[in-house]
Amino acid sequence: MNLLITGGTGFIGSALCARLLIDNHNITVLSRHPEKVPSPIKAITAISQLKTAAIFDIIINLAGEPIANKRWSNKQKQRILASRISITEQLMVFLRRVAHKPKLLINGSAIGYYGISKTNNAIDEHSAGDESFSSQLCQQWETVALQAEAIGIRTCLLRTGIVLGKGGGALSKMLLPFQLGLGGKIGDGKQWMSWIHLDDLVGIILYCITDDKLTGAINGTSPNPVTNQEFTKTLGKVLKRPTILPMPKVIIKLLMGQMGEELLLAGKKILPMKVSAAGYHFQYQQLEQALINSL
Repeated sequence: MNLLITGGTGFIGSALCARLLIDNHNITVLSRHPEKVPSPIKAITAISQLKTAAIFDIIINLAGEPIANKRWSNKQKQRILASRISITEQLMVFLRRVAHKPKLLINGSAIGYYGISKTNNAIDEHSAGDESFSSQLCQQWETVALQAEAIGIRTCLLRTGIVLGKGGGALSKMLLPFQLGLGGKIGDGKQWMSWIHLDDLVGIILYCITDDKLTGAINGTSPNPVTNQEFTKTLGKVLKRPTILPMPKVIIKLLMGQMGEELLLAGKKILPMKVSAAGYHFQYQQLEQALINSL
């Protein structure tokens, strides 16, 4: 097939491209860093470079400013939002003009969609969001992407959890203190961490491509989320390091502000009901095996 992937040089995009190349698909990647795009993938730096005669069977839209790289000033929040909305709006213009409509758009999103209100109840794809920044970000991004349905393109909204894998993602940011024996639970440790192994996230994307019945919101999380306390204990076990130094809530709020409150102190028990019901089999169902593979 012919695929267009935005954000194809990121942590998830790179793994996805590598997997698609195994099956000899033709890939075009939109990236701000075309020098990072490996052969034989074609690199472009703007949607405007695409001709209306271009033929793509699948479009996968993963582009966006990293959400956890900087403290959320008003300027940074606008940059995070604009980086997702702008590319997606440009894609919608292209899709309306292109002669050959793709059969599927897979658009990035995140479990931040479900907001920060505290609950221990399991959350599936039918649950609502709230007024938090992370939720509003995902809601606005998804609203733009769903315009593709109006022109007859099946659309999947991939609400991704905490992605674990080799060489990047959330794990790379938390590894050093744990390796030094300085790791510990965050806050009271009771907040949920809905994680997924990178191989399974790529697997879900491929499953969306092959299963024509999958549409709308799809949770990209493992079937076994854990609390922050359990995650901390398991990571320490895998690394053979103590995890006795908690990070108090007040420190998180002081150092990271709203970003810390929404991304580290809040969390929900998200379950991948749609792909599970559709028959997807997870390679990594348990956190310990996912961490062992990733490390």
